[in-house]
Amino acid sequence: METQKWIDQGYNLIIEYTPKLIAAILIWIIGSWLIGVLVRIVKKTMNKAEYEESLKKFLLNLIKWSLKIILFIVVLGTVGIETTTFAAVIAAAGLAIGLALQGSLANFAGGVLILLLKPFRVGDWISAQGVDGSVKEISIFNTRLITFGNQEAVIPNGKLSNDNIINYSSLGIRRENLTFGIGYDDNIKQAKDILLDLVNEQKTVIQDEDKVPMIFVGELGDSSVNLSLRYWAKNEDFWAIRWHVLEEGKARLEAAGISIPYPQRDIHHYNLDDIKVTK
Repeated sequence: METQKWIDQGYNLIIEYTPKLIAAILIWIIGSWLIGVLVRIVKKTMNKAEYEESLKKFLLNLIKWSLKIILFIVVLGTVGIETTTFAAVIAAAGLAIGLALQGSLANFAGGVLILLLKPFRVGDWISAQGVDGSVKEISIFNTRLITFGNQEAVIPNGKLSNDNIINYSSLGIRRENLTFGIGYDDNIKQAKDILLDLVNEQKTVIQDEDKVPMIFVGELGDSSVNLSLRYWAKNEDFWAIRWHVLEEGKARLEAAGISIPYPQRDIHHYNLDDIKVTK
């Protein structure tokens, strides 16, 4: 009798749970196939949008494993296992991990924003967090720059995404504003013509209608008349033009007899014996 009882119970369990197991297996197979299809669609979309490779891999893995966890919970519920407690445990674990990794999560969120919004790309020359350099690598948690002195600077993405960033490379061209000081007794027009002719001689200076080189009196300083010389150039030509114009500009002004004064003061001496004091 006891054996028959166990056989009957086993038979009832098989009758009860076999359809649920079959349904759970089917749900897992179909769900896994749908997740694969969705991941491939998302991957194609990211490829068309030219997402950064590191961000693309991370987002694809995040989507895939998030959907698999949801699918696993659905399968457990189909079999008849209580999933409320299981979901609560996952939520509590996620909260605990989030509190423990606040700084890392801030850097992670900053990295996602940088990779999505793309304020700069690998190879761009930027200025951020007091560091100037060429972007070597953009990862999820930090960004690496190579400075002018060939040092590697590692900047956390959390700070980088919440502060000012100057990207010198994104527009492809830059405008220079050089200041030349001449004496008050010198010929302003002659000095302006010398400097403007020098810039116009440079074949790599941009000469578009809205970007024509110009020069004007920018300031009447304490010791000099300061001329502002402005022109546009491509990023790859910018520094070579700047260095040449600074050196050659000084040489041509001096050759024309135009002085480049340095800060000076006029001092007046008085003979106290010649000063009459009236009472």
